[in-house]
Amino acid sequence: MVNLTKIIRPWFLKRIRVIESTYSDPKTVQCITLARLIDKGRDTLWGDLHRYRFIGDYEDYTREVEITPYEKLRPFVMRMVNGDKDILWPGITKNFAQSSGTSDGKSKYIPVTADSFKLSHYRGGADVVAHYLNLYPDSRIFDGKSFILGGSFANELRLRPGVKVGDLSANLIDRINPAANLVRIPDKKTALMADWTKKLPALAEKAIRKNVTNISGVPSWFLTVLKEIIKRAGADTIHDVWPNLEVFFHGGISFAPYREQYRHITDPAKMRYLETYNASEGFFAVQSARDDNSMLLLLDAGTFYEFQPVDDPGAAPLPCWKVKEGEIYSLIISSCNGLWRYPLGDTVRIESVNPLKITIAGRTKHYINAFGEEVMVYNTDAALTKTCEATGAEVLNYTAAPVYAGDHSRGRHQWLIEWARKPESVEKFADILDKALQQENSDYQAKRSGGIFLDRLEIVTADNGLFDRWLASTGKLGGQRKVPRLCNDRRFIDPMLSMLRNRSQA
Repeated sequence: MVNLTKIIRPWFLKRIRVIESTYSDPKTVQCITLARLIDKGRDTLWGDLHRYRFIGDYEDYTREVEITPYEKLRPFVMRMVNGDKDILWPGITKNFAQSSGTSDGKSKYIPVTADSFKLSHYRGGADVVAHYLNLYPDSRIFDGKSFILGGSFANELRLRPGVKVGDLSANLIDRINPAANLVRIPDKKTALMADWTKKLPALAEKAIRKNVTNISGVPSWFLTVLKEIIKRAGADTIHDVWPNLEVFFHGGISFAPYREQYRHITDPAKMRYLETYNASEGFFAVQSARDDNSMLLLLDAGTFYEFQPVDDPGAAPLPCWKVKEGEIYSLIISSCNGLWRYPLGDTVRIESVNPLKITIAGRTKHYINAFGEEVMVYNTDAALTKTCEATGAEVLNYTAAPVYAGDHSRGRHQWLIEWARKPESVEKFADILDKALQQENSDYQAKRSGGIFLDRLEIVTADNGLFDRWLASTGKLGGQRKVPRLCNDRRFIDPMLSMLRNRSQA
């Protein structure tokens, strides 16, 4: 049989040679990227308002353009949605990725311009494959099908003809090169179904008899899909169904809490994993080495990066050539979708400066600092992974929030956990998790010292499907779903606890 992957592989490796020859000089690559963005934005409304014709370098850019959160961009974006041209980016934009997380409670509509499809999202996707083929010369991923899990175009807006608003993945699948459909499943109609109660069995039915060699998606939702396929096939692992499956390209949320669950439903000797950083706003980074979870920042993929020190929010953001290894920063982007000095809402840790590699530390709004403990998502993910290894438990989903001190109690963290495998003792699990979190975060350890300021964390067990029901109630159930892991108030956990109580009383 012809080895198609062997024939195609050299084309992807050309990109690796480009990366290796240019990424040793991040300043030059990023200054070129910024210059191209400024040139494209010069004749837009935004460019006119911010004197782009007078911008010659990075210092000029920072003087003319302030940090611009989405609330300030919204009026411009909504004009783009309504069909106005040359607003934030040249021409008319017809695709928008719907996202949540603004302070005013409204959805965000992220422009997905023709340039961001080409220069960011699809180039990033190609870079993922290039790095994988470079790491694993024995791969045969093109000798079978790619199973790409997508969302839908369901949204609350009334749109002008030709405009589409929905999940990023839906936009990507809708606009993908038709040639890619020869090696991709499911078909577009199934991939874009909005009702996930119907979509899940349809996905399983479409995929169960295919020769799938690679899968791409969010770990939590893909776990549900794979278990459904295994169940329908009467198999023990997914490799009993797809013997040639070799890699999971994953992103969106941390893989650490799910690693053990994937080990149970796969053949570990066959399965490989590659992490990606692909957001609605762009494709930013990809894992480029084996046994190294850090990701190489894509410096020439249509995005200019700035880094705001987390421990000094008042300091000026830094360009990538001034960051320090080991430090955590909030990420700010200027990109070919018309987002200019836009705070992404993610925090990243610099793992290496040459080449420039990062790991995702968490979300700027997803943390707990109610008692001065400054707990971030990467702390809780790491502590949870250690605790599961120690107890044999498996966590399907979790969220945590503070409980403030009462008349007869100290403050504490309250965790709501949906188990894939419940521990023998939830209380013992909580003891171990609390100690592990202290090991991961010295501020939490200080607040827990002697039980003076904070009590041990509390765990509430969620019934099966609670997180999915809550996501469905918010209109965000789907392939791009993201459960907020941490919150400094109780806006997420209280509605979930209310749903849990109502179900138990029914």
